[in-house]
Amino acid sequence: MKSINKTNSAILLVLFAGILWSFGALVVRYIEDARSIPWQYLFFRGITIFLILNIYLFFKEGKSFADNYKKIDLSVIIGGMGFATAFMGFIWSITHTSAAVTLLMLAAMPFITAILGYIFLKEKVSFTTLTAIILAAVGIIFMAFSSSKIGTLFGLSAGLLSALGFSIGSVSLRWNRRTPTFTTVALAGLFCAIISFAMIIFNDSNIFTTFRNSSLSALHGTLVCSGLILYSIGSKNLPAADLTLLSLTEVLGGIFWVWLPIFGINEIPTANTIIGGFIITFAILYYSLNTKRNRRFIGLS
Repeated sequence: MKSINKTNSAILLVLFAGILWSFGALVVRYIEDARSIPWQYLFFRGITIFLILNIYLFFKEGKSFADNYKKIDLSVIIGGMGFATAFMGFIWSITHTSAAVTLLMLAAMPFITAILGYIFLKEKVSFTTLTAIILAAVGIIFMAFSSSKIGTLFGLSAGLLSALGFSIGSVSLRWNRRTPTFTTVALAGLFCAIISFAMIIFNDSNIFTTFRNSSLSALHGTLVCSGLILYSIGSKNLPAADLTLLSLTEVLGGIFWVWLPIFGINEIPTANTIIGGFIITFAILYYSLNTKRNRRFIGLS
């Protein structure tokens, strides 16, 4: 009975984490002229992620949380830069294409992670995983070749870059099992903020945008951290296949929120996006229902 209760609680936690993450696309859509202030957005989002995760670690571990930073090695640096790249790819993608395209590119992350795991960690790729990778690739190619606008293609490519960044971060965590997950993501926020600050200075821009935009950027960072904390707690009592399946909450929820008329965005996916997205979603369902291997998986868009 206790085991069943733990599993049910874990499912609710992971589902709620996915719901929190799913609001990220909607938050970005509310930012005024988001395409012109990507670095300001990334700066405030990165600072928020760094601060919130360190505050959480302080309350969880006390002053000893600082010891996590003594464990920083190459895997942490690579992981942090990978996640930072993912954060940057996300804003470039979603400001140049639809939320549906961006989120569906991120949905391909488990398959990119499997490929990187095979190359760098010598992890075996099962027939199920290989089949799912091929299906997802077909969906991505269909969406790419069906896109006539250069901006959409750039957005799709940036979405794939974001997925690649998340995959690099996930593989770095598996490379060294002792790598502190929260510290790695906190560093990603710091790296993102530093890079963004440098780009703002280089472009001779103002680091401060409107109060609305700064607040929304910080809100997105808060959603990312809150979801990660809930996900990390729930993932301890669920197999990786279930986690991958539940991760669809972020993708489908994100597409739903920007379409829902009550939020005032009214972003309707194109027929090509729907077909390609259906193929990718089917690949995830196929993978989740047929795999039994454990994987460390993080979705932080």
